[in-house]
Amino acid sequence: MSPGRTPQEREAARIERERRRAERLGEPLTAASVEADEVLAPESVSGRHETPAAETADATDAEPTFEPAYEPTFEVEPAVELTPRTEFERTELEPPTELEPRTEPPAADQPLGTVRRHRPQPGAAGLPHRPLIVHRRRRAPGGVIALVTIGATLAAALAFALLSTFTPFKGEGSGKVAVQVPKGASTKEIGDLLARRGVVGSGLFFAIRASIGGDGDGLRAGRHTLRRDMSNGEAIAALSAAPKAAATIRVTIPEGPSRRESAALVRKAGVVGDYVAASKRSAALDPRRYGAPRDASLEGFLFPATYELRTPARADALVREQLRAFRRSFAQVSLSAARSRNLTAYDVLIIASMIERETARAAERRLVASVIYNRLRAGMPLGIDATIRYAEGNWTRPLRQSELRRHGPYNTRLNKGLPPTPIGNPGLASIEAAARPARSSYLYYVVKPCGNGAHNFSSSDVEFQRDVDAYNAKRAQLGGRDPSVCPK
Repeated sequence: MSPGRTPQEREAARIERERRRAERLGEPLTAASVEADEVLAPESVSGRHETPAAETADATDAEPTFEPAYEPTFEVEPAVELTPRTEFERTELEPPTELEPRTEPPAADQPLGTVRRHRPQPGAAGLPHRPLIVHRRRRAPGGVIALVTIGATLAAALAFALLSTFTPFKGEGSGKVAVQVPKGASTKEIGDLLARRGVVGSGLFFAIRASIGGDGDGLRAGRHTLRRDMSNGEAIAALSAAPKAAATIRVTIPEGPSRRESAALVRKAGVVGDYVAASKRSAALDPRRYGAPRDASLEGFLFPATYELRTPARADALVREQLRAFRRSFAQVSLSAARSRNLTAYDVLIIASMIERETARAAERRLVASVIYNRLRAGMPLGIDATIRYAEGNWTRPLRQSELRRHGPYNTRLNKGLPPTPIGNPGLASIEAAARPARSSYLYYVVKPCGNGAHNFSSSDVEFQRDVDAYNAKRAQLGGRDPSVCPK
């Protein structure tokens, strides 16, 4: 006990300690803790018991002059003097100090014995449990960067694949590219072909796009006109669409007429250009390969047929088509019989051009060819007026005597042998007849009156004169008209 403090000051300090401890522990300040030391202060005003000066001399032997108000039944532990703290120290938080058990006076409603006060622990009855804290393992920075890099790479690859497959920034393309798609080609093969020609960027992504859209089976084989740098979708649509029929014209070249005769017909059909000039020479065929002279034109090689040409159709394109058709057709003809008679392929064409002019009947072609062969073998002039008409350019009116007597390489009445060139362009039937004539002894033929184009064939001059007289008589009867066809 500090000799400098009164019992009242010590009690006040104890109460203050109890109050602070109760605040730290979260407990209310009870009356029992306050009243425990009140027995030490029976005085009421000064808080200190003083002895009068008159009595100090006998204080050692005399009895005390007062009695306590009551006698305590238990001995009170002296209060512990607290060392004063500064204001800063009072505000500083310190961990609570565990207090010694304290003996308190029993109360009427309090059980006997020592009540131990302590700090409530988490999990005690009436208090919430402390939450379970899960510590997550932190991922290493390098692993995070690797995952981000992989994700970015996959996203870039996916974006590239989508852009390459659907090509949204490409359109119909530009320019023109002719592509021949083979029959039976796979989608990948078609894509590679288009990529090589610059139509699309990748054959692989073209095939993927066609497979996604289900258009792979609809790609059409054949010739297509596409554009450069097309989108995959546009290229697929172009290859899947039904081909548009190109604007064309049809030109029919009949069997027999010369190239000069055909020029007017070709021009009337809508062909552009000079047909006569175009049919004189062409890189598509060299007449000398067939035995023709060096300066020979393409007369006899312009195969008669019906041709379909894309517009604008030009005369040189028509000539090329005629020469291709001639090569294909003439390759089918056997020339063994003609060559056995020392005749060339060009000679066969000359004979065929005369047959085409002399008869329109299929059954008579080989007979006319036999007459020509027999006359050539006998050294007789052929006497075919169609050669004179070719030279005179007269295919419509009757020949004059002056024309028949005019000397020239095509006058087969005056000259022996074949004319120098074909006099027209024969068809395949006449070419085959000229290459393989019928076996006969005929040397003459003349139009049969009212025979609708048929002829009377004879082997002697007497028979021929009889047939000529019948022809002239009928002609006179018809007033000078052609007696080959008679009125009914």
